[in-house]
Amino acid sequence: MQAKACHNIINIPPKLLPPAKLPSTVAMSQLTLPSHVARAITITTSPTHEVYTPEIDDTITAFWDYQFLFVSQRSEATEPVSLRVVEGSIPSDFPSGTYYLTGPGLFADDHGSTVHPLDGHGYLRTFEIDGSTGQVKFMARYIETEAQAEERDPVSGKWRFTHRGPFSVLKGGKMVGNTKVMKNVANTSVLQWGGRLFCLWEGGDPYEIDSKTLNTLGKFELIKNSDQVEDKKISNSYFLDVAAQILKPILYGVFKMSPKRLLSHYKIDTRRNRLLIMSCNAEDMLLPRSNFTFYEFDSNFQLLQSQEFEISDHLMIHDWAFTDTHYILFGNRIKLDIPGSMTAVCGLSPMISALSVNPSKPTSPIYLLPRFPNKQTNNVERDWRKPIEAPSQMWVLHVGNAFEEIDEQNGNVNIQIQASGCSYQWFNFQKMFGYDWQSGKLDPSMMNVEEGEEKLLPHLVQVSINLDTKGNCTKCSVNDLNPQWNKAADFPAMNPEFSGRKNTYVYAATSTGSRQALPHFPFDTVVKLNAVDKSVQKWSAGRRRFIGEPVFIPRGTKEDDGYLLVVEYAVSTQRCYLVILDAQKIGEKNEVVARLEVPRHLNFPLGFHGFWAPSNSGLANLQKIESKCKDSWSMMKDNMVKLGQ
Repeated sequence: MQAKACHNIINIPPKLLPPAKLPSTVAMSQLTLPSHVARAITITTSPTHEVYTPEIDDTITAFWDYQFLFVSQRSEATEPVSLRVVEGSIPSDFPSGTYYLTGPGLFADDHGSTVHPLDGHGYLRTFEIDGSTGQVKFMARYIETEAQAEERDPVSGKWRFTHRGPFSVLKGGKMVGNTKVMKNVANTSVLQWGGRLFCLWEGGDPYEIDSKTLNTLGKFELIKNSDQVEDKKISNSYFLDVAAQILKPILYGVFKMSPKRLLSHYKIDTRRNRLLIMSCNAEDMLLPRSNFTFYEFDSNFQLLQSQEFEISDHLMIHDWAFTDTHYILFGNRIKLDIPGSMTAVCGLSPMISALSVNPSKPTSPIYLLPRFPNKQTNNVERDWRKPIEAPSQMWVLHVGNAFEEIDEQNGNVNIQIQASGCSYQWFNFQKMFGYDWQSGKLDPSMMNVEEGEEKLLPHLVQVSINLDTKGNCTKCSVNDLNPQWNKAADFPAMNPEFSGRKNTYVYAATSTGSRQALPHFPFDTVVKLNAVDKSVQKWSAGRRRFIGEPVFIPRGTKEDDGYLLVVEYAVSTQRCYLVILDAQKIGEKNEVVARLEVPRHLNFPLGFHGFWAPSNSGLANLQKIESKCKDSWSMMKDNMVKLGQ
C-alpha cells in the first residue's frame, strides 16, 4: 500500500511533522497529539499489504499500532493452509491437536457504521498441529449467526449493520427506535466438549461448529435440551417479582433478549468429567437483585444437576470459579443509570449506558454458593446469602484457578482463588478497548491512568478465604499473586491438569511498560509467576509486537512441563504469528520453540479466548499423564471424603 493511501485510511494528513518528544513516563490520559494529527484513528475495514510507519515519535506509532490490532478481516480460509515455520521447529514430542481461537473479525460495515470490538462478528481461527510431522494447518471462518446472516449480503459480500449491539451506536444505520440490541456474535470463547465444538457469547445460546470444515451448524439450545432435570431454586427474596414480570415482555418480546443469559465463561471439572455453565436472568440487569443458575453436564450433554440462586444485590459476572464444594462468585457491583437508560432506549447511546459500576462500598462481596447442598460439610451449611466481604474494592475480570485445602488438625478449610482484577475507579463500561461510541473510533488513551496509579489497572491477585468447621469465615485476604511483578496483567492461565488443586505456576499476558506512550496496553509479554517462591520469568515479543491470551499444553507430569501457545501480532508489518514457548524455559534464550507465520492476506485482528483440543493420540498422552498422577488424585479423593463429598 502506498503511503498516501495509508494516510487516507487512517485519517492522518500526509504532511506529518515530528511532535515534541514526550517525557519518559507519560500517562495516556495526558497524551495529546499535535493539532494537525487526529487524536482518534478510524478502524480500517480491510487488511492492507504494507504499512507506512514513519519513525516520528512513539506517540504516533503507538496510535497506529493500536488501530491495526482491530483491522477487519473479510477474507476467510475455508481450506487448510500450511503455515511456514520462520523460527525453530515443531518438536517431535509436541502433543497433536488443534488450537481454537475466537474473537471479533469485523468492526466496520460498508455504510459508515463501526462497532465496539465486543460487538464485532465472531471469527474463528484454528491451528491444527501435527507433532509427528511438524506441520501446522490454519483455517479461519466467520460464525454464521442469525445477525451475521442478516448483516452480510451472501452475493456481494457487503455488510450493513442492523443490530446495535450492547456496546455500540450505529452511525450509518437505524438509531432511534432500533430494538435489535442483543447481537449474538459468538465471539468470546470457544469450547470442545463431548465431541462437539461451540463458540460462545455473553448473552445467548452457543453456536455449534463443524470442527473439520468450520461450517456453522446452528444454535445449540443447551438449556432447553435440559428440561428433563428440574431446577432447584434457592431463593431469599421475591419482592421484585412484580417489576420482573413487567420487564420480561419488554426485554424478551421487544428487545428479543434470551430469558436465561448464558455466560461465555464455562468451567471443566476434570476430576468428575463435567462441564459447568452458568446463566443469569435478563431482567436482573435492570433490577437490584441477581438470579444465577448453574448447570452441570456429563460428556453426553446430559444434565446432571442445576441450581438457581437469588442474591439481593445488583451484580455483573463475567467469569467465576468453582471448587469441589462451592460455586464462587465475585460480586462486581453495578447500578442502574437513569439518564443513560433513557438515551440507550432511544438509541442515542449504547445499551450498556444504562448501567454503571457501583463503588458504594469499600469491600468486594464474594459469594460461596453450595455446589452440593444435600451433602453438607461436617453437617453444617453456612448461610450462602451472606457474602464474604473481601477487604478491597476489586472488579474481577478473569479467574485462573481455585482450590480448597483442609487443615487435618482442626478441620478448617482454606479456599484459594487466583484471578485478575482491577479497580472500580478504572473500569468503565463505555471505555473498554478505548472505543469512543460518539465518534465510532478507537482511542487507547481512554484506558490509561495517571503516573503512580498503576495499581488501579488489571493485575493478578490471590484471594484467601479461611472457613472454620461451622462454615464461618475467620479470615479473608486479597494480595498480589506475586509482589515481584507489579505490571498490568490479565488472562491468567495454568496447566489444566492442575485445575481445582494447588498449583505453583500462573502464566498471564502483561506488558513490559517500555513504551512511553502506551505503557500498559496492548500486552506484549508472557509472564510466568511462581506463587510459592515468588520468582518471575518472562518472555517479550519485542518492539511493536503484541500478544493475546496464553494457553498451556501439558507434556509431562511436572506442572510446568509443557508448552505455551500465544498469538503474536507484529503490527508494524501487519503479520500474525503462532508462537510456541517451552514453559520450563521462560526467561531463557531458547524459550521460543517455534514461530509460524500466517499468510499476509489472512492476517487477523486481536482474539479473545482460545481452547486446546488434543487429538486422539494427544488425548492418549494426557491419559498416560493422568495415570502417572494417580497418587495426587488419591490424595485429593481423601480430602473429598473428609469434606463429606
